[in-house]
Amino acid sequence: MRWLVLMCCFSLAGAFAQDTPQPLPLWSGDAPGAHGTEAADIPTITPYFPQSEIATGAAVVICPGGGYGHLALKHEGADIAAWLNGAGIAAFVLQYRHSPGYAHPTPLTDVRRAVQTVRSRASEWHVDPKRIGMIGFSAGGHLTATAATQFVEGDESSDDPVERASSRPDFVILGYPVITMTDPYTHAGSRKNLLGESPDPELVKKMSAETNVTANTPPAFIVHTSEDTSVPAQNALIFYEACLNAGVPVEMHIFEKGAHGLGLAPGNPAMSAWPAQCLIWLRGRGFIE
Repeated sequence: MRWLVLMCCFSLAGAFAQDTPQPLPLWSGDAPGAHGTEAADIPTITPYFPQSEIATGAAVVICPGGGYGHLALKHEGADIAAWLNGAGIAAFVLQYRHSPGYAHPTPLTDVRRAVQTVRSRASEWHVDPKRIGMIGFSAGGHLTATAATQFVEGDESSDDPVERASSRPDFVILGYPVITMTDPYTHAGSRKNLLGESPDPELVKKMSAETNVTANTPPAFIVHTSEDTSVPAQNALIFYEACLNAGVPVEMHIFEKGAHGLGLAPGNPAMSAWPAQCLIWLRGRGFIE
């Protein structure tokens, strides 16, 4: 077990194989539905690659949270990339469009494109196109769960090589995720920012990830806390149950202590165990060696 402790305590400052990762636009021209050309109008992924001697060939697209109103790019983005790099996993931090300015379906458009981009460039980036997963936190967890349940297959006839790739993640990791858009367990701010003030009930149902789980939903690892008052742990429970009912491999860890939005939870003696447990799960399912 000693190597697990060392892995989770891996220095963030020394985890990356490159000094200054640069964001890459997801489209060469204007993104679909873009309202302008400011930074907020340009969805990007920022690649972080592990040292070549420990690279496993696995990759993860990271969806930071922020209630679909901002992005927690440090503790739910760059810090997560450092942890993944320390485990030999390539990481791609997604900056997706959000409120104000953008609502559904724009974030879903962006996240699908992110997975397709990584898969279409797998050879160039030395990753296995069949081991590309996602991790998302809070509202980013909702976006990740949505990407896992509302993916698109690649269009082999497309002139765009990115569009030829599937957007289905091979696995998902959900950190204290928003799952449902329905009361009483939804996160009201995320729902308002994504769907509007008074969304159509059918849209609310459609965008509740638990209603879209099928046998083709990728395996899932879920972490949450009982003390989370922002996004109740029932969100994790209903997605877990939906996966069980559909025959989808799923593992869940709900810790008693811990507020919302802790990321890797370095100051929480109990919840800080989840990264090590997640690596065990990834190895057990054959996604990393």
